Amino acid sequence: MFLFKNLFSKPLSVQLTVTSNNGFHLRPVAQFASLAKSFSCQITATFNNKSVDSKSVNTLLSLSLEKGDTFTLVVQGRKADEALEALQRLFITLMQNDKEIKQIDKTTYSYEGSVIEGEIISEGIAIAPAYTYHTTEVQHQSEMDFNAALSKSIEELETLYHDKEKDENASIYLAQKELLISLGTHCHTLSELEEKVEEESRNLAGTKLDAKISDYQDILQRVKKHLGLEIQVSFPDKPFILLCKDLLPSEIDQLQQTNVGGVILKETSIHSHTAILLRAAGICSLIADTQDYAEGESVILDAQAGVIVQAPSAHDLQKAREQLEQANVQKALSATKRFEAAITQKGRPIKVFANVADLSTAKAAKEEGAEGIGLLRSEFLFKEVKPSLETQQKAYKEIFELFVDITVRTLDVGGDKALPYIHLPAENNPFLGVRGVRLFRIHPEILEEQLHAIFLAAGDKPIKIMFPMISSVEEFMQTKSFAQHVARKYQLDISHLQFGMMIEVPSVLFLLESLNDVVDFYSIGTNDLTQYLFAIERTHPLLKADELSPALFSAIELILDTATKPVSICGELAANKHAIPKLLNLGMETLSVSPKSIAQTKEEIRDV
Repeated sequence: MFLFKNLFSKPLSVQLTVTSNNGFHLRPVAQFASLAKSFSCQITATFNNKSVDSKSVNTLLSLSLEKGDTFTLVVQGRKADEALEALQRLFITLMQNDKEIKQIDKTTYSYEGSVIEGEIISEGIAIAPAYTYHTTEVQHQSEMDFNAALSKSIEELETLYHDKEKDENASIYLAQKELLISLGTHCHTLSELEEKVEEESRNLAGTKLDAKISDYQDILQRVKKHLGLEIQVSFPDKPFILLCKDLLPSEIDQLQQTNVGGVILKETSIHSHTAILLRAAGICSLIADTQDYAEGESVILDAQAGVIVQAPSAHDLQKAREQLEQANVQKALSATKRFEAAITQKGRPIKVFANVADLSTAKAAKEEGAEGIGLLRSEFLFKEVKPSLETQQKAYKEIFELFVDITVRTLDVGGDKALPYIHLPAENNPFLGVRGVRLFRIHPEILEEQLHAIFLAAGDKPIKIMFPMISSVEEFMQTKSFAQHVARKYQLDISHLQFGMMIEVPSVLFLLESLNDVVDFYSIGTNDLTQYLFAIERTHPLLKADELSPALFSAIELILDTATKPVSICGELAANKHAIPKLLNLGMETLSVSPKSIAQTKEEIRDV
């Protein structure tokens, strides 16, 4: 009777539109399918008259959903309503959190040799002989059968994911694991897996998702290796520039152990997992349609101008060597002096703090020479599941122990940041809706527990607590009063803690004189302040505000002239080499930047 009822129950459906510029690609698809598999009901996705199983990664990918495409999610069976709501919420979160990979702006160039233009994957410059990618198949004996090799490969990808869990690219391995599981359910032999990979690769060919074909080849090669068929790659002992059609994501780790100076790929895109890992490895690389070179022929790979120089002249080589030497000297100098204070030419000290997202980035900031934490993004604790009080307290305490001066921002979600387990009302424009401190009107229990954890972790340390998206004096006072209420409730002394706010909403520019009486400090979030000043959503695919606009600097000047409490800046503008002189001339004394930008930011300050 139960099965009969489920079989004929009315299906539920919802239309979902892909809003990410990257499309509905492998990583979000893997997370979506993983959640779908947790429900026993039937779940399908329909697009262009084609319906597929939403619990299968490869069938979902076969829809080739790109930005602007709308598909129908249909759910039928037990707990269909729960499944539909959870999947819809996750999909919105995945779309909002999927960062756009933008093309890198090219510098101008002037070379005498023959030039081939390409698309930049990762910036840098290299001079070395060209080396064409060569592979050799080696058959070893293996006692594994196909099922064992499949299981071993899935286990390896799971291990890789956990080993690199703190790395922002760890989800690549999780996505490959889900893809292999999906393919493996339909394949019982190696030949069947090869046929399936070939079929799915054909489905993706010519679409925006065709860069994911290399992931299919990667997992196939992983299974083959456990069956004794190893693909061996040899590299020169001396520096070289690698030329090949494409690389597999798993080959980047191996490449990092060589003397590679740069990489030129013919058949990939800046969105591919290979490209993402090349950028993470810091290997200068380019996408270009190159001809075959004779082994040993020197070329210039200028991945700043986005060109390859064939048969470079002596003048070309000299100019490229000077650029390379200058970059290396600057990098070495910055690294050597990263722990030294940043003092301008006129002897004015500037504090350089770090924007950190978790314990690993906090440790990296310490190693890179940060003088403190100007922005601790607490969202890292809330991404997958709601953290307990104990989990939060432990995480905060570990970070607080690294520095003396620390500013922690309370949970900032909404707009382009969402959480799968927090239900927010549907909004036409979430950037103008429930986000930042406004979230706590709906979920005050989250702020209470977070503040409680911060208070406990702080102990006697004078931690600064910062509220995001404050738009009025009353809003700040209500939030601060709430914090004081939490302290009284748990009988905690917080007299040594400071409470401040992000300046992101333009309304507060006209309320600073009143806010001076109630806040302890300010931090300017230029990313959001810019989008609200120009009424251009910062994730908009077509429109983009000028981050160096005189209007933005006028707003910053107004803040610095009016504020009577300390002001720092933690937006991306703080690390912009073109903006730093202007910010310092306006009177800014504290910049908070990403850990990787600390050394270079200090050098820029020393030149002002």
